[in-house]
Amino acid sequence: MSSQTSTSVLILAGRLADGLGGASRADQAVLVEAGRIRAVGSREAMRRQVAPEVEVVDLGAACLAPGLIDSHTHLSLAGDGRPYTEMFAETDEMMVLTGALNLRRHLAAGITTIREHGARNRVGFTLKEGLARGYIPGPRMQVSGRPITCTGGHFHMCNEIADGEEEIRRSVRRLVHEGADYIKIMASGGGTAGTIPGRASYETAELRAAVHEARAFGRLTAAHCRARESMLRAVEAGIDLMEHAEFLDPDDQLRFDPKIAEMMAASGIWISPTLQAWTRYPRIVELRTRRDAEILSPDESTELETLEARAELRLDVMRRMLDYGVRDRVVPGTDSGVASLAFGHLDYDLQLLVRAGFTPGEALVSATRLSAEAIGMGSEIGTVAPGKAADLVAFDGDPTVDVGAFSRVVAVFQAGQRVR
Repeated sequence: MSSQTSTSVLILAGRLADGLGGASRADQAVLVEAGRIRAVGSREAMRRQVAPEVEVVDLGAACLAPGLIDSHTHLSLAGDGRPYTEMFAETDEMMVLTGALNLRRHLAAGITTIREHGARNRVGFTLKEGLARGYIPGPRMQVSGRPITCTGGHFHMCNEIADGEEEIRRSVRRLVHEGADYIKIMASGGGTAGTIPGRASYETAELRAAVHEARAFGRLTAAHCRARESMLRAVEAGIDLMEHAEFLDPDDQLRFDPKIAEMMAASGIWISPTLQAWTRYPRIVELRTRRDAEILSPDESTELETLEARAELRLDVMRRMLDYGVRDRVVPGTDSGVASLAFGHLDYDLQLLVRAGFTPGEALVSATRLSAEAIGMGSEIGTVAPGKAADLVAFDGDPTVDVGAFSRVVAVFQAGQRVR
């Protein structure tokens, strides 16, 4: 390996979880050259093979893994508990600054690739351009630009309103020409005032028009589907990735539908359940911390009990989905930015996947290899293998057996460069 250049680095780790599934391996090393993984092998064998001048980074007992992927973020929103009306009262310029801060937070948490799932005007495109120019640090980005929504629909404040098949086709074309990496469409209501989360926003034919036009431009599609009816229509239309999948009815109740679950499994659609969003999991974590410190008030104790019961309802829906064989089609997404969903916590979604029935190792694969495949980047990222981009994260602990390790990030590498 005498041809190795000064851009080479040998990363030594106590363990390696490569994202392919199975147990982690002890005493491993990854050779990175020009931002890509050149070789993977045992620590001692790799040290003997590399040239003396190659830089060595020794992570000690840490477990090295592929960089995590978050398939659902809203970079321009602060995730600080304010309602949409207040967050969208900000200027586009302030939203770009908010996005720059959020990119840093996610990267520091070992999240090396994200999908930006909908921002106002050109904010999402501006953030991606700033990242590409090296003005700001952050994970690799795929951007949808403005999410397509109906008149008065969820996220109509982002300004890509389309009613009917022809308007939807025009929206897809406009977004692609502005630089959209994929197309996001709001198939049901959501948290936006005046919308009904449990009602579908588009007919199947309208969703099908979005899919057809997106595919003509080589783009994947993602649909916001909280309503049960919107889930059915998304499957019928051939949507590539379904967000939320809550089986929500107009009365705001979750009602699992076996027929829709069977259709989803048969179609092979990807599913991003955004579990921490519905469950208000960050608040649960906060209250548990207070409980463990024995400073929880009686009112907070009641609140925690209520939130835990609500979380179980959502997790039970996820468990029933898994009975239909969709485990390898589920990918985590934080929905960061909205409500109180702060950036930097994909670990919360992985904890919830484990509560729903995943093993920690399956949760890791979901957040790496499967997520990469879901967003069309499986050949580039998602596993620690020769030829892949050297986007890596190291944990204090083995994430294939300890879900808590996802919260203990000790090092992050992007294209072979250590960023934490």
